[in-house]
Amino acid sequence: MTGKVTCDLTITLDGYAAGHHQTEQRPFGDDGGDGWGDKLHAWYGEGRDEHPAEFDRMMTAKAFIMGRNMFGPVRGEWDRPWTGWWGDDPPYHGPVFVLTHHPREPQPMAGGTTFHFVTDGIEAAMARAREAAGDGGISVHGGATTVNQYLAAGLVDELRLHVAPYTLGGGVRLFDGVPSLNLEQVDARATPSVTHLRYRVLR
Repeated sequence: MTGKVTCDLTITLDGYAAGHHQTEQRPFGDDGGDGWGDKLHAWYGEGRDEHPAEFDRMMTAKAFIMGRNMFGPVRGEWDRPWTGWWGDDPPYHGPVFVLTHHPREPQPMAGGTTFHFVTDGIEAAMARAREAAGDGGISVHGGATTVNQYLAAGLVDELRLHVAPYTLGGGVRLFDGVPSLNLEQVDARATPSVTHLRYRVLR
């Protein structure tokens, strides 16, 4: 038996996971705040005491998948040793498969995280994540463009959305290009800073 494929994503009320003009200094681009996601991810800064179930679920996967845009702002060939936004000890503590068009050797980090760079598409990244996770779960960790590809391909079992109470009006949007989905709401919980929604994706 294989584990669930889940997705956790924080979005604005109008569905944006990041603004335009992402740079190394502003990983979330024009996000209505300082560009570091402090407004979008205010709930995350409140910590486990305020959001225990969400924190417990978020990092329990045994393997992770992300797009190159989430890994960093470097474009084209890998012309410098970029290792992600998270410093020397990223929070994943397991294998992370990064979708890219440009080959690169795996990047081991402190704490058990290793970034693997996958050049042959979303299905290949999923296959490698399944092999690495065994019977554990896999998290498609973002950004929205990558999540949209996996949703469109029917490869996500559970969608966990954290909706921040403001609108952005432009940027990278969840569900763009995704065919109609049939979702079953599993639970919902509102706080002043965010509404947590969890859906089962029905086949």
